[in-house]
Amino acid sequence: LPWAFKGCTGLKTIQLPNSLISIDYLAFANCSNIESITIPSSVVSIYSNAFAGCTDLSSIAIPDSVTEIGGYAFKGCSSLTSIILPNSITTIEDELFSDCCALVSIVIGDSVTAIGKSAFCNCESLRFLNLPNSITQIGNYAFEGCKSLSSVAIPNSVTKINHSTFYNCSELTSVV
Repeated sequence: LPWAFKGCTGLKTIQLPNSLISIDYLAFANCSNIESITIPSSVVSIYSNAFAGCTDLSSIAIPDSVTEIGGYAFKGCSSLTSIILPNSITTIEDELFSDCCALVSIVIGDSVTAIGKSAFCNCESLRFLNLPNSITQIGNYAFEGCKSLSSVAIPNSVTKINHSTFYNCSELTSVV
């Protein structure tokens, strides 16, 4: 249900059942003491803001069954250090990982065609970016404030890079 555990700051662990199909809007938002989550392979959708503000969340496993992750789902997960997006995801929605300031590593699946507005905004620890050949569009401010980003490889498949995509990426020295 939406808002099911929103703001439950004492919640430290979650064991999600294998019968779960979706994680609803704001379901675990601002549960600031959750450190890791394993999403069962029955889950198809993670709705917007589902884990936003889970500041201690450092590890999350997203299975191939997930085909949709709503915008802002992991916004402000400031302890999240790495993420692997499965090939089942086709769009990285707006502000999906914005303000994930500890995020160092991103693996983007080969089916992603678009990166939304401010998707990785203020991911200050992100140093390298390797985009798959499936991507055609990169949204406004997608990597704004990624102050550690030093190298970007943009594939030939990209047909549009919107304004301010790499705004305030002060360490960016190599773009291919």
